[in-house]
Amino acid sequence: MREDIWRFTGVIFVSLLAGLASGQIVICLLAGIVLFMIWQYRVLKQLYEWLQYRNESDPPEHPGIINEICREIEYLRIRHKQRKEKLSGFLKRFQEATAALPDAVVVMGENGEIEWANEKAGDYLGIRWPQDGRQRILNLIRHPELITYLNQLELEQQHPDKALQIDSPINTDLKLEIRISPYGEIQKLLVARDVTTIQRIHQMRKDFIANASHELRTPLTVISGYLEEFADDMEVCPETWKPHLEQMRKQSERMRRLINDLLQLSSLEMIKEHEETEPVMVPDLLTSVYQEAQTLSGMMEHIFYLDTDPELWIRGSQRELYSAFSNLVNNAVQHTSERGIIRIHWYADKEGAHLEVADNGEGIAPEHIPRITERFYRVDKDRSREKGGTGLGLAIVKHVLARHGGRLHIDSQLGKGSTFRCDFPARIIVYKSKNAGTSLSA
Repeated sequence: MREDIWRFTGVIFVSLLAGLASGQIVICLLAGIVLFMIWQYRVLKQLYEWLQYRNESDPPEHPGIINEICREIEYLRIRHKQRKEKLSGFLKRFQEATAALPDAVVVMGENGEIEWANEKAGDYLGIRWPQDGRQRILNLIRHPELITYLNQLELEQQHPDKALQIDSPINTDLKLEIRISPYGEIQKLLVARDVTTIQRIHQMRKDFIANASHELRTPLTVISGYLEEFADDMEVCPETWKPHLEQMRKQSERMRRLINDLLQLSSLEMIKEHEETEPVMVPDLLTSVYQEAQTLSGMMEHIFYLDTDPELWIRGSQRELYSAFSNLVNNAVQHTSERGIIRIHWYADKEGAHLEVADNGEGIAPEHIPRITERFYRVDKDRSREKGGTGLGLAIVKHVLARHGGRLHIDSQLGKGSTFRCDFPARIIVYKSKNAGTSLSA
């Protein structure tokens, strides 16, 4: 900077002396300034040419601001090169790591075009890198479920929690689990995992449960029949037999409920999404559940509140929805103390339709809530068996909701009660009338 100032001052001084000597001060000053500007232009042109071809020429040597600019540009260039080499190293390690994964990994652009894929993507999805680079993944994999899955992501601008399971497009013996996650600013990361063995094990478990339940039903029916005959002739039975026969009758009834629940759970697992489109009159269905719960309550004298929107129906299976709703309400009855309050609320909002079953019973400790929908999982095993529970009720609820595109939300505090909320998507809602809501209490 100082050199440029002195240089400009020198030009002005020389021009002024020349003007004084020639008597043309103004013309000499203008000529000096123009010559200085022409020289500066030549220097800037040399800088511009060096910026264009700096790998082939040295930076211009001009003391002053131009030298400082060249030095700063060279420093930034070196930093950029180092950063580029560092990023290249990271990218190379990422590619080496993903290439070593047992899963197929595909990096996609904003419109689903393939930007990179590992070797497993070729084995599982038939995507070859770099031959298939820049092609849209839907042009290479024409699977209806994958097309629907990706279109849903584009429309909703969100990534579903549930993975998609499909057959491999190049090997139908392979079952793949596909997940798509946001990657970078506008990219997406597709991961396809081989779940063939897991699916085979799950299918074996389902088949075993279904077959075992069917096989147990026949001998249990025979045993129950004989126990009923003994119950009809209880007066002729020895007195010492009576408690044993009553215990046998209770246990056979418990086994019958368990087998029925296992068979229902097996049938629910066969199909992921429900295909029926018939409207279900949920308010009437809940009225039946409400009346059944009052009978079950009996001497406990629970206080029930039923609040439903009679216009609000949904599409689905009435039998399955009745099973799910009755399981929730019956659980509330079993785990709420005498004269406790149980509320049943059926309503809709912008998110969809909702059923809330709330009670002020014993509640559930936080550590049990994540596992409470697992098969045979019980918070209090002894108490559950004493009440005749099978440990499958909430598992059935979860599967019914999944088949209707819904979810189960549980909010509970130990000693204060629980709220079980079934959330159904807005797409299955059907409005049938314009009557006012109804509210029942007992």
